[in-house]
Amino acid sequence: MGTAAPGGGGWVDRLIGSSQRARVHHYTRYTLYTFAGVELVAVPLNMPQWIANSHPLSAVGTGVLILLHGLCNIQLTRVGLRWYLAEGRGVVWPGRLLAAHAVVTVLIVALVFVSVAAGQAPETTVGALVSLWAFGISGPSLLLSQRQLWAGLGVLVGAMVVGGTAAGMATQLTLVLAVMSGGLSVLMAFTCRVTAWTLRVVNKLDAARETEARLAVAEERLRFGRDMHDVLGRNLSVIALKSELAAQLARRGSPAAVEQMTEVQRIARESQQEMREVVRGYREADLQAELAGARGVLEAAGIRCRIEDGGSTELPVAVQSALGWVVREGTTNVLRHADAAVCVIRLRPPARGGIVAVLEMENDGVRGAGAAPGGSDGTGLRGLRGRLGALGGTLTAEPYGGGVAGSGAAGAGGGAGKGGSFRLTATVPVPSPAGAAARTRTGAVAGAATDAAGREEPGAAVPHTGEREAGPPDGALLPGPAGDREVGA
Repeated sequence: MGTAAPGGGGWVDRLIGSSQRARVHHYTRYTLYTFAGVELVAVPLNMPQWIANSHPLSAVGTGVLILLHGLCNIQLTRVGLRWYLAEGRGVVWPGRLLAAHAVVTVLIVALVFVSVAAGQAPETTVGALVSLWAFGISGPSLLLSQRQLWAGLGVLVGAMVVGGTAAGMATQLTLVLAVMSGGLSVLMAFTCRVTAWTLRVVNKLDAARETEARLAVAEERLRFGRDMHDVLGRNLSVIALKSELAAQLARRGSPAAVEQMTEVQRIARESQQEMREVVRGYREADLQAELAGARGVLEAAGIRCRIEDGGSTELPVAVQSALGWVVREGTTNVLRHADAAVCVIRLRPPARGGIVAVLEMENDGVRGAGAAPGGSDGTGLRGLRGRLGALGGTLTAEPYGGGVAGSGAAGAGGGAGKGGSFRLTATVPVPSPAGAAARTRTGAVAGAATDAAGREEPGAAVPHTGEREAGPPDGALLPGPAGDREVGA
C-alpha cells in the first residue's frame, strides 16, 4: 500500500485537520449554500407532478425559471456572505446579479398567476411557489439592509394578494398564502442573517486572539528590555567604577588592585545569573538588598549615603519589589550622571490610616548652569513608571533649589551641588497592611538567612577611597541610552 504524499488526502481529511475556525466556516457556509440550493433539488423532484397537473409548457417554463432563480440565489449567497463578513470592505456590490435575481422572481410570480388564471395550473402551484420562495430569500438577506428587506417582503406579500385576487383565487386562500409567504421569508432571512453574524463573531474572536498573542509577545519584549536595563545598569556602573579604581591602584603598585578586580569578577558572575533570571522571567528586586547595595556602591564612589528606612519590611512583597527597582535605577543614575556628594534615601511606609508608601531619593548633584528642563523621560524612568503604574503608583523626578537635608551644603555653597539638588519620588498604594505584613514576613526571613550565609551585594565591601566616576559636564541624569536624558539624579 502506497503512502499518501504530504498534504494529500481527501477533502474530509483536510476538513478534519483544519482549525476550529475553518471547520466552523465550512459548516456554516455549506449550510447556507444548501438552503440556497433547495430550488435546484425541488424542480426535478416536482416536475413530473407539475406536468401532470398543469400545461406542459407552463410547467417547463416555471421549472426553468426556478432553476435559474436557484443558481442566482446560490451565487448571491456566496457573494453576500463575503460582503457581510467583510462589512462591505473590499467586496464589489453584486448589483447586476441582485437585479437579475429580482427580474427572475417577478417572472416566476407572473407566470404562475397567469397560468392559474388561464386554468393551465392548479392553485396548489402557488403553494409550492411560496415554500420555494422562502429558500430563495437567503442570498438577498445577506446583502440588503433591514429596511430594504422589510420593503421587499412587503412588496412580495402585496404581489401575492394582488396576483391571487386577479387569478380568481378564493380570498381566504389568497390571504393564507400571502401570510405564509411573508412568515416563511422572514424566518429564512432571520436564520441566514444570524448564521452570518455568528461567522462574523467567530472571525472577530479569532482576530482578537491573534492580537492578544501579538500583544503578549510585545509585552514580553518590553519586559525583557526594561529588566535588562534595570538589572545591568547598576552592575555595569559598579564594574566600570571598580575597574577604574583597580587601574589607578595598579599604577601605584598597590596589591588592593587584585581585590578590586576580584570584586569585578564576582559582580560579572552575579550579572550573568541575573540575566538568566530575566530571560526566565523570574527576576524580582529585594528592597532590603537594594538599599544595602545602594549604600555600598555610593560610598565606594565617594558619595555619602544616608538611608532613612521607616519600615520597609512591613510592605507587601509586590510593593517592596517595585520600590527595590526604584532604588536600583536611582542609584545607577547617581553613579553615572550626577555630580553628588550626598545622597539620602528616605522610605516612608503608610502612616496609621494611610494607604500610600513613599520612597524619596535626594542628591545634591545638579549644577545650576547645566540643569536641563525636567520632564524628559529616559528609558529607565519609563520602565519604572510602568512598574509602578501596574500597582497604581506614580514616579516624579525633578530638581529643586534647596540642598539635601543633612548634607551641610544647603545655603553654604559647599559640596558638588552648588546649583541645587535633585529628588526622585515614588509612591505606591498599599492595599491591605495587615495581609501585606504577613506576606512579607516570609520573604524578609528568607532574605536575612541569605545575607547571614555570606551573600554580599555588589560594592558593599569596597573601602571608602573617594574615587568616583565623573558625571557628564552638565550634571544631567541619563537613565537610558545616550540621547534620552533626564535631569540630574
